[in-house]
Amino acid sequence: MTLTPLDRRRLDAFRRNRRGFWSLWIFLAVFGLTLAAELIANDRPIVVGYDGALYFPVAKDYPEVTFGGDFLTYADYRDPYIVAKIDEKGWALWPPVRFDYKTINYDAGRPHPAPPSAANPLGTDDHGRDVLARLIYGLRLSIAFGLALTLVSTVIGVAAGAVQGYFGGRVDLVFQRFLEIWGGLPELLILIIVASIITPGFWSLLLVLVAFSWTNLVGVVRAEFLRARNFDYVRAARSLGMADSRIMIRHVLPNAMVATLTFMPFILNSSIVSLTALDFLGLGLPPGSASLGDLLRQGKDNLQAPWLGLTGFIVVATLLSLLVFVGEAVRDAFDPRKTNG
Repeated sequence: MTLTPLDRRRLDAFRRNRRGFWSLWIFLAVFGLTLAAELIANDRPIVVGYDGALYFPVAKDYPEVTFGGDFLTYADYRDPYIVAKIDEKGWALWPPVRFDYKTINYDAGRPHPAPPSAANPLGTDDHGRDVLARLIYGLRLSIAFGLALTLVSTVIGVAAGAVQGYFGGRVDLVFQRFLEIWGGLPELLILIIVASIITPGFWSLLLVLVAFSWTNLVGVVRAEFLRARNFDYVRAARSLGMADSRIMIRHVLPNAMVATLTFMPFILNSSIVSLTALDFLGLGLPPGSASLGDLLRQGKDNLQAPWLGLTGFIVVATLLSLLVFVGEAVRDAFDPRKTNG
């Protein structure tokens, strides 16, 4: 894809903001690592070589008779008996962290939550689960949820703002009254009602939060379309018989996307905060799910274990700071005062 001179100037302006530029790379690196969470933190070996054959427990369940056990049930690779059987005729390649987000460490040797140790570098929570493993899986879940919420709400918000601003008049008036009513609904109360009716999950939470977050961009996009709908090139396209949908997408939307792209890192930030806050209040994902909000709640409930609260605070603060720095760099990149000249 060939970049226009304006796109090159914007890219150069983004790179000149070193804080935002490196924050983006750090964020992408962290998210990339969490996508491979099963290869980093797991209670199963990645690869097992046994009796001349290769097995991949991280991707498939095997009965313990496969490794010389006595039962047809799935192998427990933390069982000393199975470990000894594998060592007799083979080997096992383990992830760096030998726990996943729900594995309980029964060998900690002290009450849970246990402080950091060689086996659990960030300690355990009050259920005996490894904090580092839950942090890795929780980061992946929080970022993936934030990205999904940001993309879906942006698409809906841009479409609604485009229709409202382009057609104006009665359409704009009706939409504005609807937004005023919709914005006055108590979001937290609705979430409590939904949580009492169904068990909250990833998709149900996403649906509820999308219902309220899509309005974030409507005002910005509406203003851009209201401004551009009377430009000469838009009037010329109408006089030539071009369809309204084509005018909106090809000629007006690119101008509105400048403001949209500027706001998206901050919307992603807000999306992650929303899920974290709901999990902290107990209105988010089902109990036992790995999430940043659950880690913060663990810290609140166990003040005698400061490693829980400190870990949650440092990770959430760092993640949100990275996104704020990226948003500032994107804003600078689309600032005409910094790209013209």
